[in-house]
Amino acid sequence: MAEVETAAAAVETTTPEVPADEGGAAAEAKGPHKLHRQWTFWYDIQTKPKPGAAWGTSLKKAYTFDTVEEFWCLYDQIFRPSKLSGSADFHLFKAGVEPKWEDPECANGGKWTVPCNRKATFETMWLETLMALIGEQFDETEDICGIVASVRPRGDKLALWTRTASNEAVQVNIGKKWKDVVDYNDKITYTFHDDSKRDKPSRGGRYTV
Repeated sequence: MAEVETAAAAVETTTPEVPADEGGAAAEAKGPHKLHRQWTFWYDIQTKPKPGAAWGTSLKKAYTFDTVEEFWCLYDQIFRPSKLSGSADFHLFKAGVEPKWEDPECANGGKWTVPCNRKATFETMWLETLMALIGEQFDETEDICGIVASVRPRGDKLALWTRTASNEAVQVNIGKKWKDVVDYNDKITYTFHDDSKRDKPSRGGRYTV
């Protein structure tokens, strides 16, 4: 996916400089708007794995950002699910956290999952979740690892990854808030990563909201 590889150049050339007035107030007011923390976009274009290839070899880090302007440039030019075809994933995770079960921040966690079969609705839910994450709209934001958008021929889905799966109260609060963010009315379930690793994971999930 060549356009992902050139994301850095696109961001640098799209954000204009603002000339300062005598007091520098204009530059300060119109300069980059810093986020509370850094976030990283990842992508995973699913292809038939080579024999003996380890899981996650197709997962690629795209770009780490910490301003509102960088986010919008990356989203508008690249990270829209509608730009994906076949089977592929986009991820937005806190900087320093890899979207893998093995990552220390994810190892004891799990995920809430929202399925969606309408492309326009799916893209809207993805964007609303991205803005809620980088805008620190969740009260339990420190327990959130990131979000995954999975595009599949049989149906798309979003998965919100969290850190402490065993803390039911925290996970239920996150799940309820996320449903409000994406305006989703059906029930959603939370699964532990440990369950997903098993040959026969529980299909019902651990928590439901």
